[in-house]
Amino acid sequence: MVNRVSKRAATGTLVGLALGDALGYPTEFDDVPSILAKCGPWREMELPQRAFVSDDTQMTLALGRGLRTAMERGYLAPKRLERPLREEFADWYHSPENNRAPGRTCLTACALLDDEGRRWQDASQIGSKGCGANMRVAPIGLAPGLDEEQRAGAAQLQSALTHGHPTALAASDLTAHAVHLLAQGIDPAGLVGRLRSYALHHRTRYDHTWLGDLWTRSQDPSPEHFIARGWDECLAILGRLQEAVRTVSPETDPCLATGEGWIAEEAFATGLLCFLLFPDEPVTALRRAACTAGDSDSIACLTGAFAGAWLGADAWPADWAGRIEYREDLLALGSLWDA
Repeated sequence: MVNRVSKRAATGTLVGLALGDALGYPTEFDDVPSILAKCGPWREMELPQRAFVSDDTQMTLALGRGLRTAMERGYLAPKRLERPLREEFADWYHSPENNRAPGRTCLTACALLDDEGRRWQDASQIGSKGCGANMRVAPIGLAPGLDEEQRAGAAQLQSALTHGHPTALAASDLTAHAVHLLAQGIDPAGLVGRLRSYALHHRTRYDHTWLGDLWTRSQDPSPEHFIARGWDECLAILGRLQEAVRTVSPETDPCLATGEGWIAEEAFATGLLCFLLFPDEPVTALRRAACTAGDSDSIACLTGAFAGAWLGADAWPADWAGRIEYREDLLALGSLWDA
């Protein structure tokens, strides 16, 4: 195992996430030929001089601040986390800086969460498995002192506040677990197998403590049936990911193997694929993720989180890290959790 303090995994994750976001933000909605025409060869893509990020980084910071507040108040439990997250998400919703093409699910749910009298389960968008929940979940994989049940529960709860589809819950849980394992120093070569075992173990486990009666908003006959739908979709994409790691050429668009990333399980898998193609070349991994036909800022944001968790803060070029938007906020959270 790698010593996560010496490598500053939390700082590496948050900075990497924001760098991927800023690199992929200008190429979102473009196909690969258009990106190459605009940016030149993908292996030479440069971070914009004004490294603006999207709502992906903004919401990661909102989640990180809410998590920090909750943990300062004591043992992390559902109600202790829910309140500051609702406040942070509502603040983000009303912020004048919320002008980075945020997803409709986040906007709709956060507007409903702003009503303090509304149960969060009634704000959750039960039909949405967009990637907006798992692209922001990395802080939960980084916060020290959580046990596996807290980490899984918190990852699913933060998703459920906006994206209540069972696949969004499972993908957020998997993303946080992957960040945690990489920060702890697991060999990336064994990561997909570990994640598959984790998914199988949790397949029919619906956590009533963290999710309450969320499942009753669905058409499923039982909570176990509800949550299994999400894990089964994640298991299917993990199978595709396992094959892609062995067979995909780094020169082809990773979205062709694991999807374009607009939905949760695809963003998770394609972001992870880009990292696993270049586990020791973090900047190359980010460039590959940003030059994709799909949701390139979210894919690259997740790639940066995985690479930063594995390699630490020194993974990123100083001139890139020095000009990222919200740099001080990212460093403040990273330093807290690295300490």
